[in-house]
Amino acid sequence: MSKQLFTKQQQEQLRQNPHVKRVSEKAITYTDAFKQLFTHENEQGKLPSQIFEEAGFDAEVLGTTRIWKASSRWRAAYKDNGVAGLEDTRKHSSGRPLERELSIEEKYARLEAKMKLVQAENELLKKLDQLERQMMKKKSY
Repeated sequence: MSKQLFTKQQQEQLRQNPHVKRVSEKAITYTDAFKQLFTHENEQGKLPSQIFEEAGFDAEVLGTTRIWKASSRWRAAYKDNGVAGLEDTRKHSSGRPLERELSIEEKYARLEAKMKLVQAENELLKKLDQLERQMMKKKSY
């Protein structure tokens, strides 16, 4: 966490950004979609501060340290676990591992949820690819 605290005005400004889930005076939680967008853009060679600014964030409000630490954390998570590493796990888990054996119905439900996630990721990648192609066409005109 950064030592730089957000003012009430800065918190409200950050809440207006569609890539923000939650904001407190000490921390900001980004959406999973933004983390995926960030890693995709970063792999394409864009700098972290450029990606944040293009996403509507004020780099001075966030601070360069917060941007670089988030980018480092997301790159490492993506490298280790792919897109699943970018998910906010707090919404799915209490932190305790499941000790009992899952029933067939529970296993099926988990596999179905995983399949839907992969389908959503594929759709996102298709949309990103389409947007990149549109941008390339615009640049060639």
